[in-house]
Amino acid sequence: MDNQKDLKPGEPKLWELRLYVAGQTPKAITAFINLKKVCEQYLQGQYQIEVIDLLNDPRLAEQDHIFALPTLVRKIPRPLKQIIGDLSNPERILVGLELWKGEGWKNP
Repeated sequence: MDNQKDLKPGEPKLWELRLYVAGQTPKAITAFINLKKVCEQYLQGQYQIEVIDLLNDPRLAEQDHIFALPTLVRKIPRPLKQIIGDLSNPERILVGLELWKGEGWKNP
């Protein structure tokens, strides 16, 4: 699947993603690894992942209305999108980030 054909004209070339976690738990590490795999395959270096550890500063959860962890937030391109969980389902990540519209899914 070519993710570039699914992008709308004028979308930014750099995707800004935030992954909210609470420490380096197995679930947080799994979420990061799963996100990194999908980003490398479908965004090919055109992304930035910021990992925010809420154990260091819990107040940061307020800015993106975080209520569960781990949570992935797509900041750019807009609109803001959230995915909650360990991101173990690549299809859910692709649909949640609007990288894939749901046709002809092939698990990479």
